[in-house]
Amino acid sequence: MPSPNLPSEIENRKSEHLRVCIEKDVEFQQLTSGLEKYRFTHCCLPELDRSDIELGTTFLGKSLKAPILISSMTGGTELAHLVNTRLATVAQRYGLAMGVGSQRIALEQPELAPTFAVRSLAPDILLLANLGAVQLNYGCGLEDCLKLVELLEADALILHLNPLQEWVQSGGDSNFKGLLAKIQQICAQLPVPVIAKEVGNGISAVMAKQLIEAGVAAIDVAGAGGTSWAKVESQRAKDNRQRHLGQVFADWGLPTAECITAIRSMNSTIPLIASGGLKNGLDLAKSIALGADLGGLARPFLVAAIESEAAVDELVKFLIAELEIVLFCTGNPNLSTLKTSGALKPC
Repeated sequence: MPSPNLPSEIENRKSEHLRVCIEKDVEFQQLTSGLEKYRFTHCCLPELDRSDIELGTTFLGKSLKAPILISSMTGGTELAHLVNTRLATVAQRYGLAMGVGSQRIALEQPELAPTFAVRSLAPDILLLANLGAVQLNYGCGLEDCLKLVELLEADALILHLNPLQEWVQSGGDSNFKGLLAKIQQICAQLPVPVIAKEVGNGISAVMAKQLIEAGVAAIDVAGAGGTSWAKVESQRAKDNRQRHLGQVFADWGLPTAECITAIRSMNSTIPLIASGGLKNGLDLAKSIALGADLGGLARPFLVAAIESEAAVDELVKFLIAELEIVLFCTGNPNLSTLKTSGALKPC
């Protein structure tokens, strides 16, 4: 048992993750999201009034005012609580979706569960609970998943997949054997939808097919091109071996755009979240035009939330304005028409 006066190992890790992501260079260096390889065809006569533009959408049966997901980041520390509070407040204001960071710590240290609890601040948003899928091989089961969903009053549960991060992480949990069958059991028994999500190395069409057949209700591709968690773990490694491995595999993964197009070609209906290297509303619009339903950003929201609630609010205003400009200047009044317009072309 950790001392009540000293942070546990997992608390320290979460604090270090925040510090490294904010202070260090943790971006992919050579591999990009792939979104820069596409360009919208400009429409000089859109035949639209600005007031015609509509960003509303639905995801897993929940209405959103814009196709923006504040991606899963943190929880379990005092700073994480502040970050989640600011993010949830703004998500409610603009009708966005939000995921929290891995809630494993809330199972191990229930006194830290309130650092994730934001439903009172955001009663109407699509709110996503989160657990590492690998924890199903380390003692977590249906009862724990239910507890996390109930603690958060969540609309769905993310099971995140992070084999590279766990391998590179000092003391990481790297037994992924038999996980697909356990994911299938959770999908069949949990009363809310399950979302499969990578953490920045991407989900291929082959893996997506297996996950869909196992019962996941949606996929977050979380492709390469943004934050490299191998690089993050390299920055906080306790020995030279882990530091070296994180550096070698810092650019490992499947680009986000490639994941979107491959999965959508394989399955035209699965609800799809694009994340991994999205930096602005233009990237988000490209992702939707490629076939995604929502676009998720993490580090830009983290940096803003560390600064202030006002900074988060400003970021959302920029994202919305950028999305609206894309629709207007491609002659599309809404997201559905953008998807079918053919306005996005390879460069």
